[in-house]
Amino acid sequence: MTNVVESYGWESESGPESCGYIAPKVLEILRSLNVNRICDLGSGNGALANSVKQAGYYVSGVEYDAQGVLLSKKNYSEINFYNLGVQDDPAPILTAEGQVFDAVVSTEVVEHLFSPHLLPIFARKLLSPEGYLVISTPYHGYLKNLALSIFNMWDKHHTPLWHGGHIKFWSKATLSQLLESNGFKVVSFHGVGRFPYVWKSMILVAKVA
Repeated sequence: MTNVVESYGWESESGPESCGYIAPKVLEILRSLNVNRICDLGSGNGALANSVKQAGYYVSGVEYDAQGVLLSKKNYSEINFYNLGVQDDPAPILTAEGQVFDAVVSTEVVEHLFSPHLLPIFARKLLSPEGYLVISTPYHGYLKNLALSIFNMWDKHHTPLWHGGHIKFWSKATLSQLLESNGFKVVSFHGVGRFPYVWKSMILVAKVA
């Protein structure tokens, strides 16, 4: 049986701190892709999905945390939210929506998953043959890793005390390999937050292969 965490502690409609530097770049990327129908995979409390809607897109959200879905439906009732995880069958979403999506957005989710390969598999089933996956996760690379070591920040950065916290730590190479092994071709990379090569997060854009 797949290991899952049922609750990530959503209690308010406020987006996480990472939304401040990830959401603007995600919206910029969506504008460049000429897409219309978006699925926010791992939509949390709905804050990002609402930002996408406010930018003029059709958007639906998918979230495994039941409390997150309740908050989303309460605060953003005009958006469809589905209480499913990447380990589930996405068929009910497609049945309810009546058609596939042009892009799936998944921000700061893949690092929480015991079985991360299920995310691109799930996303692929929601997408059109020309669809895109826009995925973000905390960035790791030589200079950032060196800085974490110099300033003795690894315990804080990799804390095991956060229930449902980060259990996978990705580089551009490893995340690209995950996507390209599961039905996608990476077409662009973006670093966000802080300065180059010490970015807080990275965003990969991948197209259905």
